[in-house]
Amino acid sequence: QVQLVESGGGLVQPGGSLRLSCAASGTTFSVYSMSWHRQAPGKERELVATISRAGGSTNYADSVKGRFTISRDNAKNTMYLQMNNLKPEDTAGYYCKADGPRRSYWGQGTQVTVSS
Repeated sequence: QVQLVESGGGLVQPGGSLRLSCAASGTTFSVYSMSWHRQAPGKERELVATISRAGGSTNYADSVKGRFTISRDNAKNTMYLQMNNLKPEDTAGYYCKADGPRRSYWGQGTQVTVSS
């Protein structure tokens, strides 16, 4: 069984930075492609960024391109999302997802609030 735990969310001012972490347990982390998603109240869940198993390939939503960076450290079983130049529109619950050969897993989410 796989467990994913996000951390690092909080309240930041517009233009600020935050780094989210997603720690995995109960799995060989490197066999999973990973992604970050977010969902604001009343809105569809949005794919934010993806990263391949070895970390060599990444993709970003247009809304975060140039501001967010996804990365992973397979030795630490952890994925990260570095968020810079945060905007109020980035306010959402952020969730990590692991995609394996048989099934996918979701974390519980961490709240990011960007407000002055």
